[in-house]
Amino acid sequence: MDISQIIDKAVKRENLNLDEVTALMAASKKEDLDIIFSAARKVRDVQFGKKVFIYGFVYFSTYCRNNCAFCYYRATNTELGRYRKTPEEIMALSTSLYDAGINLVDLTMGEDPKMYANGHKELLNIVQGVRDEVPIGIMVSPGAMPREMFPKMKEAGADWFACYQETYNRDLFAKLRLDQDYDYRLNQRVWAREAGILTEDGMLVGLGETARDRAEATLRMGALGCEQIRAMTFVPQHGTPMQAIVPADSMDELKVIATMRLLFPDRLIPASLDVEGIVGLKTRIDAGANVITSIIPPHMELAGVAQHDLNIDDGCRSVDYVKEMLDDMGRHVATNAEYGAFLSEHKALIKGAE
Repeated sequence: MDISQIIDKAVKRENLNLDEVTALMAASKKEDLDIIFSAARKVRDVQFGKKVFIYGFVYFSTYCRNNCAFCYYRATNTELGRYRKTPEEIMALSTSLYDAGINLVDLTMGEDPKMYANGHKELLNIVQGVRDEVPIGIMVSPGAMPREMFPKMKEAGADWFACYQETYNRDLFAKLRLDQDYDYRLNQRVWAREAGILTEDGMLVGLGETARDRAEATLRMGALGCEQIRAMTFVPQHGTPMQAIVPADSMDELKVIATMRLLFPDRLIPASLDVEGIVGLKTRIDAGANVITSIIPPHMELAGVAQHDLNIDDGCRSVDYVKEMLDDMGRHVATNAEYGAFLSEHKALIKGAE
């Protein structure tokens, strides 16, 4: 299948079928990859110009009731020291990130039983507290929640709800997210959108999935209407059943990013600092990403997810360092007014679909 013809269809905003999307995911020739990445950059720049949105990451509880086979923070991993930040610490961290110039604060936790108790009361109070302190976007990444929680989360001040399916291959899902319900997790984005909250979905790359699996996942994320979609290369974690897996390079992730951009020009697509740190930033931006996630201030005793300490205390995941990197690439951090305009536009689209 000719890659140039597929790209031409995508640029013209013609729908690609599963075979065509799979061909993009499976491309390996340098000339084909160059065409894919170049087209993704052009599509992204037409839609968003040179601005990049940046997200501060506050992983406020590393306690989790689940035993996901890939996750360092799985309930039975005894190789780590867990933490749970106080509401006061969370407010201070969020405020400091806002003062540093982020566009959104991402409040992330494991499925912490303490935060889930009493109808998720403590979680809702944290979201409301951050909403009262910072006048920017708020994303909440709390794991899977009951349907009735989403209107309450919206009322507390959440703009975004993030919950990653990781794969749309049911057999692989069962191997990754042990003893979890595929459909219940899938419905998280559906229920969030019903409540008027923007949604993010994502996949893990490099866990035995095929190019067709990645293509199907990308199309499913788009069909769900998720305003932000992402891919992250799997990083083996000590203390997990998958710790001995040989990690893949990032090329498949880059192809997913580029393909997402070609299929869905107006979506937000992250370049995560949590996989390869600052050294992997440029390749992901060059593949079509327009968001930088997992910005973590140094010396605050916060962890990442895929790489729990990569580049944090050396300051290479700070706002200032990221801004310098973007300047060197001829790009710049979006203003909060620009990010607010994106939120307003897409929230109106959700409301209009009701």
